[in-house]
Amino acid sequence: MAKRFKIGNHVKWNSEAGRVSGTIIAIHTRDFAYKGRVRHASPDDPQYKIKSDKTDHIAAHKGSALDHA
Repeated sequence: MAKRFKIGNHVKWNSEAGRVSGTIIAIHTRDFAYKGRVRHASPDDPQYKIKSDKTDHIAAHKGSALDHA
């Protein structure tokens, strides 16, 4: 079963810059455009938009890339 998160959850993930943490600000359950690309999502495998704690950068990841912080 895929990991599930809610808006407001504090999560962490690996990025090119190392381990990053942030707060989930949106959940997508359908395909959506993000930074010029189509990101694939479904109700069974949603994508999460996360705002970084340090830089306020917004990232989009599937639940499999995230852990509870």
